[in-house]
Amino acid sequence: MATETPETTFATWLDRFTAALRDADVAGTTALLARDCWWRDLLALTWDLGTYQGQDRVAEMLEKHAQPGALTHITMTTEFGPRDADGVIEGFITFETPLGFGRGAIRLVREDDQWVAWTILTELDDLRGHERAIGQHRSRGPRHNPADHGRNWREQREEHGRYASHDPDVVVIGAGQGGLTVAANLGLMGVDTLILEKSERVGDGWRKRYHSLVLHDPVWADHLPYMRYPESWPVYCPKDKIADWFESYAAAMELNVWTSAELTSSQFDEATGRWTLRVNTPEGERELHPRDVILATGAAGEPNIPAVPGRDGFAGTSYHSSRHPDARQWAGKKAVVVGACNSGHDIAQDLYEAGADVTLVQRSSTHIISQEHGIPAIFGSNFVEGGPPTAYADLLAAGTPWPLVLEFAKDGVKETAKKDADLLAALDAVGFKRNDGPDGTGLMGYALAYGGGYYIDVGASGLIADGKIKLAQGSGLAEFTPEGIRLEDGRALDADLVVLATGYQNMRETARRLFGDEVADRLPLVLGIGEDGEIGGLYRRTGHPAFWYMGGPLAWVRIYSKHLALQITAKHAGLPTP
Repeated sequence: MATETPETTFATWLDRFTAALRDADVAGTTALLARDCWWRDLLALTWDLGTYQGQDRVAEMLEKHAQPGALTHITMTTEFGPRDADGVIEGFITFETPLGFGRGAIRLVREDDQWVAWTILTELDDLRGHERAIGQHRSRGPRHNPADHGRNWREQREEHGRYASHDPDVVVIGAGQGGLTVAANLGLMGVDTLILEKSERVGDGWRKRYHSLVLHDPVWADHLPYMRYPESWPVYCPKDKIADWFESYAAAMELNVWTSAELTSSQFDEATGRWTLRVNTPEGERELHPRDVILATGAAGEPNIPAVPGRDGFAGTSYHSSRHPDARQWAGKKAVVVGACNSGHDIAQDLYEAGADVTLVQRSSTHIISQEHGIPAIFGSNFVEGGPPTAYADLLAAGTPWPLVLEFAKDGVKETAKKDADLLAALDAVGFKRNDGPDGTGLMGYALAYGGGYYIDVGASGLIADGKIKLAQGSGLAEFTPEGIRLEDGRALDADLVVLATGYQNMRETARRLFGDEVADRLPLVLGIGEDGEIGGLYRRTGHPAFWYMGGPLAWVRIYSKHLALQITAKHAGLPTP
C-alpha cells in the first residue's frame, strides 16, 4: 500500500472538491469542509473581498455564486507544497474563472477521521485579455516605428508623463507604498495611471520623517510587488534606504509621477463619469479628467492635533509628531513628548540619544512588545529567513481571514508577554501602564482597528524603565503655559520643545479635506473589521463609483494593490462582473 504523503492527501481531497464545484454541488462541496471552516474570496467568485465562516455561511455564498463553470481547470501547485505544517496540510491551487485566472491556498485538517478544509482562499490573479505585462506577457521592448518620429524610449516616456494631449485613466493621490504599488499593478494591466505627490521626491514620505527612524517590520514581509529587495538588505531598514528604494521602484516600474504637485480642487460629473481635478505643479496649474481617483495618502489619515488652550503663548516650539525632523538641534534642551505609542516612544528615544532632557507623557495605557520576541510572533513562520517564497507566503497570509488572525493574536500576546516578562516588569515598576490590546489581541487588534495604539520596543522601554526618559503618567494635556505645559492633574512640565504624538484621524477626513463633504459623506470609515470579516474601506468599492482608498503597511499593499487594480481595470474594460 502506497504511503500517504501531504501531496497525495491534498490531491485526493482536491479531486473531490473539483468534482463538486464542477457540478455546482453545494452540499457536496460543504461536506468537504470543516464544521468551523473559513472561505475567503478575493474577487474570484463574488467580485468582492469577503470572508465566510462556517458551513452555513459558505453554503449561502456558494448557492449565489458557484454556478457550473465558476471555477474551472483547478490544478494543484507543486512548485511549493503541499506540506505538513504541524498537522495541518497546506496546499496551493490555480484555476480559471469566466473573467480570468486565479490562485488559492487551502489548509486541510483531520475531522471525524477524514481530511476536510479548514481555510480556503480563492483569489483572482489576472483578467483574461488584460493580463499583467509580466512573464510571458511582458513587452518585447521598443522597436523602430516611423510614427515615433525618431523618439527613443526615454523621450516617449517623458512625453507621455507630461499628459499634454491626453488624460490619465486614473489619478493616484500620494506616492507612498500604497500609491506606488497600486499604480504599478494598474500600469501592468494597461491602465494609464498618474501619481500626484506633493513632496519634491518620491520617497519623501519616509525621507522627511525623523532622523533615526528604522522600520519595525522585517524585510521578508516588506518586499514591493515585482521587485524584491536585494539579499543583502538589512532585516530592519532605515527610512532613507526605503525612500531611495521607492524612488528606484518608480523609475524601474515606469510609473508616471508628478512631484511637487498638489490637488487644489475636485469635482465629479455623475453624467460623464469623470473627475475634474485642478493641480498646482511647478509648471503652473493643470486640469485633469480621469475616470477614477485613488486616495493613497496613508491609512492613518490627517494628523490629530488637539485644540489645547495657550499654545500660541508657549515660548518654545511645538508640533505634531509627523513633523519631527531631527533631534540633534535639541541637545541640552528640555523636551516633552505627549503620547506613548510607536511615534511617541521613537521620538522620545531620538531626543534622548541626541542629548535632550526628555519627558514622555502617557495619557492612557499602551500595548508593548519587544522587537526581538513580538515581531516573530506576529509574522509567524511564513515571513522569515528561509520561509516560503513571497508569492506563497502572501497566499497563506491572505488565506488567513482577519477574524482568525485576531484569534491567533491572543495566543501570540500571551506567549510574547512571557518572553518579555523582564522588560514588562521593569516598566510596571516605574508606573508605566500597559494593556493586551482590544480583547487581548495586542498589536494586530490595534493595527486593524486604529492603525496605532502600541509600541514595538527598540530601546525606548529600557530608557523609561531606567529613568533616563522621564515618565509623566496618567494625565492628559490641559494647557500650554509660556514655559511648557500643564497636565490635567495640575502638574507643570517646563519645555523648550513639545511634540504632540497624538495620532491621526481617520483617512476619510483626508478625503473630506481634499474632495469635500459631498464625496466624503459617501465613503466608509477606513480600518476596523466589518461584519463581512474585511478591513473597512480599503482595496474595494467605497460607495462612490469613482473613488477608492489605498493604504496600509508594506505587506498589506503588496498583496491587496493587485485586487484594487483588478477592479478598476475590469470597470474600464467594461467587463461583465458579477
